[in-house]
Amino acid sequence: MAEPVAVIAVCGHEAAYGRALDGVVDGGVSIVSSGRELFRSIAAHGRRNSETVVVPMTLGRDPELVADTARTLRAVPAGEWGSTVLAEPFGTSQHLVAWLRAAAGRVPEASALLLTAPSGDPFEDAELYRIAALVRRYGRNGIVEVAFTGGDPDPAEGIRRCRLLGARRVTLVPAAFALPDVPEAESVPVDRADPLIPASALRRVLGERVADARRRWREHGDDGVAAGLTAAENHGHSHTHPPGEGHGHGHGPGHSHEHSHGPGHSHGHDHSHDAGHSHEHSHDRDHDPGHPHAHGPGPLHTHHHPSAPGADRVVRSIA
Repeated sequence: MAEPVAVIAVCGHEAAYGRALDGVVDGGVSIVSSGRELFRSIAAHGRRNSETVVVPMTLGRDPELVADTARTLRAVPAGEWGSTVLAEPFGTSQHLVAWLRAAAGRVPEASALLLTAPSGDPFEDAELYRIAALVRRYGRNGIVEVAFTGGDPDPAEGIRRCRLLGARRVTLVPAAFALPDVPEAESVPVDRADPLIPASALRRVLGERVADARRRWREHGDDGVAAGLTAAENHGHSHTHPPGEGHGHGHGPGHSHEHSHGPGHSHGHDHSHDAGHSHEHSHDRDHDPGHPHAHGPGPLHTHHHPSAPGADRVVRSIA
């Protein structure tokens, strides 16, 4: 019989800050939002000295949720930490592509797809456009558009765009845990797909993340916090430059400089260094749009990227 473990599912906007998981996960799972609510939950479990696993409930668009969760864990006083470990995030952007492709396969080919998710920061929203392009390229639906609840374009505008592109029917496909509301549309019939991940599959994937985190702690003594802190390093404004605007890096003798660039990084800048300088670049594999790393149902293959500590530990399963 497996040893009892407390599970905390920490939620951001993709899960409507926990509301989308009510009644979906097992009853013993604590559903909290990030920040103070997470802090209080960790401390409460730590005072009971229970083994606790914290799982960031992102589908891959919100790396800041992972980093913020790791920062919160690190802020908990040692006496209230208990046996708490941070699991890998529930999903990655590669998983999200595969889940959406599977969902698209259940939609009639003649229907346009409107991938709908709660709005995040500009980079999270841009990521959904990239994902939509992959879903369209490797799917059978000719029209695949994006809309954001609480953002621009909203679902009503997304439906209008689909109609202008020639769609005679539109299906809203959730690219998040939460289901979108269906706006009124007089000019074209609108359907809403089922939840992206069925409840049974969601519980299974969550259990796998918990089991992997416990195994990593037992075998390697790794609580996952160090890797979690780096989750958002290549997300956002860091190390991006306008087109044609370069910058130079000047360093003294013996300087060692390592760069890890995220997707779409352009080397419009020059690097000049003195003698003795060693310069190493590690690029995320998905900077090449020709290799989406997305797969349908079945095991997800693994890739090892040395861009950050713990980056070689990838999520191994898919619903």
